[in-house]
Amino acid sequence: MSAKVSPQFAVRLLAWYDAHARALPWRSPPGSPPPDPYRVWLSEVMLQQTTVAAVRPRFESWVARWPTLEAFAAASDDDVMAAWAGLGYYARARNLLRCARAVVSNHGGRFPDTEAELRSLPGLGDYTAAAIAAIAFGRRAVVIDANVKRVVVRLFADDGTNLRAHADSITPNTRAGDFAQAMMDLGSGICTTRAPKCLLCPLRDDCAGFTSGDPEAFPAKKAKAAKPTRYGTIFWLARGDEVLLVRRAEKGLLGGMRALPTGPWSDDAPDLADAPAQADWQWLDDEIIHVFTHFRLICRLAAARVEAQTAGAGGEWWPVARLAEAGLPTLFAKAADKFRRD
Repeated sequence: MSAKVSPQFAVRLLAWYDAHARALPWRSPPGSPPPDPYRVWLSEVMLQQTTVAAVRPRFESWVARWPTLEAFAAASDDDVMAAWAGLGYYARARNLLRCARAVVSNHGGRFPDTEAELRSLPGLGDYTAAAIAAIAFGRRAVVIDANVKRVVVRLFADDGTNLRAHADSITPNTRAGDFAQAMMDLGSGICTTRAPKCLLCPLRDDCAGFTSGDPEAFPAKKAKAAKPTRYGTIFWLARGDEVLLVRRAEKGLLGGMRALPTGPWSDDAPDLADAPAQADWQWLDDEIIHVFTHFRLICRLAAARVEAQTAGAGGEWWPVARLAEAGLPTLFAKAADKFRRD
């Protein structure tokens, strides 16, 4: 089964968007001049693997602190990583800063306005380049995120094999940014994963998925593979009113972030072999369970206290009262809360 959309497809979708567009801090209202490319780029990177509800307050605080690309490009690595804490996928923050500095140094502080040039910037893949080109510069671009993919697959009752060709076939030459955002909003609020609101959809007359009587069958659901479990130890080494923090290696999970010391994450039972100092380590009767993209992590917690003159090898002593300012990733922020309660 496949759909043959009517010539009025984009007209109907844009009319729906004009009436129902979400008001988001990184957008311009429908039909308005395009928003600042810096805000479009920042929001698109923040929204990868993260919900709008989670991103909105973080975006607003970010642009209040760094209102322009130039201001952000001049920020320190530590400040950026701390500001990103809790959003996950920390390589995005490092790539944000690399990209901002590249735009300032190589493009006079202005984002290039074509997909090809945008793709040459650090951290910008096909989707982000297309989204910026369409939304910030009005370029015709085929923008496919998870919401758009679901709309297109249902519209054509396709298995995803011809996704890009189908998406290209319905993308208009005008109002490119509004069209891309209309498709996103439709997927987010109407053509949802479960219980799509087909009776409210402006595209149902064109939709092969709706005609089939079972739009939820598209896209076909893939069986989820079970995530393996790994184990580790998180250490709380206190000295007076301070705790030892370390900087994680640049490459790898949570790379470049401040963190509590930890042993390796492996299939083996957690132990004290990688403790950051010789001390009277005590196990807490608690553990942290954290789910990453590819595995589930269970960490036991071990605490110790040392004398004031003890140095932290390769780390820094951080005031416990100001631990919220350290920008700890969620895993370590949760562990710190447990240590402080115990």
